[in-house]
Amino acid sequence: MRSWLQSAQVYRDRRVLSLLFLGFSSGLPFGVLADPLSAWLVDEGVSKTTIGLFALVSLPYAIKFLWSPLMDKLALPLFTPLFGRRRGWVLFTQLFLLASIFAMGLTQPGIDPWWTAVFALAVAFSSASQDIVVDAYRIEILSEDKLAAGAATAVFGWRLGQVGTAAAGLIFADMFPWQSVFIAMAALVGVGIVAILINPEPDVAMTPEAEQREQAVEEFLERKQHLPPRLAEAMAWLYGAVVCPFADFMTRRGWVSIVLFILLYKYGDAILGVMKTPFFLEIGFTKTEIAAVAKVFGFNAIIAGGILGGVVLARFGILRGLLVCGVLMAASNLVFVAQAWAGPDVRMLAVTIAVENITTGMGTTAFVAYLSSLCHVAYTATQYALLTSFMAFSRTIMSSGSGWLADRVDWVTFFILTTVAALPGLILLVWMIKRFPPEEQNPPAEPRASA
Repeated sequence: MRSWLQSAQVYRDRRVLSLLFLGFSSGLPFGVLADPLSAWLVDEGVSKTTIGLFALVSLPYAIKFLWSPLMDKLALPLFTPLFGRRRGWVLFTQLFLLASIFAMGLTQPGIDPWWTAVFALAVAFSSASQDIVVDAYRIEILSEDKLAAGAATAVFGWRLGQVGTAAAGLIFADMFPWQSVFIAMAALVGVGIVAILINPEPDVAMTPEAEQREQAVEEFLERKQHLPPRLAEAMAWLYGAVVCPFADFMTRRGWVSIVLFILLYKYGDAILGVMKTPFFLEIGFTKTEIAAVAKVFGFNAIIAGGILGGVVLARFGILRGLLVCGVLMAASNLVFVAQAWAGPDVRMLAVTIAVENITTGMGTTAFVAYLSSLCHVAYTATQYALLTSFMAFSRTIMSSGSGWLADRVDWVTFFILTTVAALPGLILLVWMIKRFPPEEQNPPAEPRASA
């Protein structure tokens, strides 16, 4: 009992606790772009096919690795001198995010959905950029013994931001115009702004591997002395900021299978996520009913899912824990089949939302821990952005046809197909566990505690 209490003390650390609020700030845009946006489009008479295509506005999450080297290495005028490398970029992206949500709420999707899509894309871009730096900040600010607690706290905050914002948006949409709802959701970005302002800038020491790569950059400059100095320096910067992080990742054993697994692990969940709100509305639920049930049962399920995810990882390890959580996450899609049969039954809706949130929370916690374990501390932002970009690709590009599919099959068939879509990722994970046993996995580079 004492050991459990001592382990729980880590959650009282200010840096661990701050990740609850930064996680909230990261999850908030997902809530904005999910249920409220979908419900708004339904209210405005937009077709299901078009709603499905709106998933493409999340494209920045899938390609954020393209600009992550800039945010990893480049100083931002005014913000970096005042707040530091990581905190400056976080604040800059949060301000951009606030403005983008506000502007999206001023559009009229029923008349001109293109402008809604443009500002939704801006929300996704600023959110993806925020995630690049917040994820790096999370990994760098904590010592190794607090990484798991930090991941669990960040995931809990993320889910709180996602589900809480979505639920509040739906509830208030039944009482106020959508414009007012989006202004209120934009204001919630202030939670993350305050959190980053009152927390320190991480101090990450150079590792031997990073020093070797820095030396390689210097040697590169020496070999390119015949070039104009500014051109040579720009090429050296690109080599150190872009080539080195990707080259480091590709030295990992089985990196191709890792990339494929990241693409497939949450594919079935991503297809379902795009269409669940249109499904609930179509079978007869009101927005307030959806939000009220999500608030009561969804939040409790988030807590339960985070705890269970941590327990599963502690019991089985990361890879086997991923398998357990993945199987449960795939099976939970079938609960929506029962909901389709039951129709607008609020009690069944409570079961559906609770089961989905528990299993998704478990899978997300396990996935974040896995991706964090793959990052080298010298290239945290770039490598984590690369890995989560692969994950976002399946959520954005590969799931954008979900509305087209829902228009052509009944809901029962649709949800069965989402379960089938989860199987390739689980089969690949079983192969990876056998081919690259957990004890043979490359250990993550040891993070440096912040000063």
